Amino acid sequence: MKTKVYIDGSEGTTGLRINERFADRDDIEILKIDSELRKDPDERRKFLNASDITFLCLPDAAAIEAVSLIDKDNDHTVIIDASTAHRTEAGWAYGLPELGKEFRDNIKTSNRIANPGCYASGFLMDVYPLIKQGYIGTDYPVCVNALSGYSGAGKKAIALYEAEDKRNDLYAPRMYALAQKHKHLKEMKAISGLDKEPLFVPVVDDYYCGMIVTFPIYTDLMKKKYSPEDIHKMFTEYFAGEKFINVMPFGSEEELSSFFHANDYAGRDDAKIYITGNEDRVLVTSIFDNLGKGASGAAIQCMNIRLGLPEETGLCI
Repeated sequence: MKTKVYIDGSEGTTGLRINERFADRDDIEILKIDSELRKDPDERRKFLNASDITFLCLPDAAAIEAVSLIDKDNDHTVIIDASTAHRTEAGWAYGLPELGKEFRDNIKTSNRIANPGCYASGFLMDVYPLIKQGYIGTDYPVCVNALSGYSGAGKKAIALYEAEDKRNDLYAPRMYALAQKHKHLKEMKAISGLDKEPLFVPVVDDYYCGMIVTFPIYTDLMKKKYSPEDIHKMFTEYFAGEKFINVMPFGSEEELSSFFHANDYAGRDDAKIYITGNEDRVLVTSIFDNLGKGASGAAIQCMNIRLGLPEETGLCI
């Protein structure tokens, strides 16, 4: 029997990529709502409750409304929410299984799964193992830099970047969230266990998709002074056996002439991590597609886990 899937918000970038990944799957039946009724609460209620899996690719308020439309006696519909609405809510599994066994187990059993934010995914890949393994304390003054393609900026921004008459001088790399109130900060702090929200410096650039997130570390501020090789060994062991997070061999950045390209994993659903630096200052850098491991790919990976399928089913790794 095919799994019935409804994508609420199928016309956005996340919904479109999910549809693309399902194109060649014969185990999935996509429930398609009439486009004229896609915002009608009664019609949405029918599709939400008829589905085995519903992906919410919506603004926060619409995602909260969608959850409220699930019948109280419905114990079969699994919600995978790509919005920020439920990522730190009690009763919701956080959809980054590589962080640890408890994360993967929660995804396996929960009917409510919150898909991580794209920046938050890179942040947690970089920072969480260091806290979990006791290399840095929860009081470490974390500052993270990130660069993303414009596909994560929403429909209006995408239209501006892709306009035929755009002024190129307006679309040089642009730093934003200057007031330090980015919507991903809440989950960054909550999931990592940091005492304070990190300093976060995001930049959007004039290319479609791909993301790079870097956590710089002063080794003398760690619980004890670790070398880059020590940190690389820990990351390699932490993510050993994971198919969606690849810790690259130590020193392999030289194969790239020591340049990292933020769109290097565009079109893929996995991520790679590099450990670079010296005895005093170390960089932990994750590279992935903000629409892949940072959104749609992660959502489908969570669905596969929940259904008991191989995690890579239908994904590009």
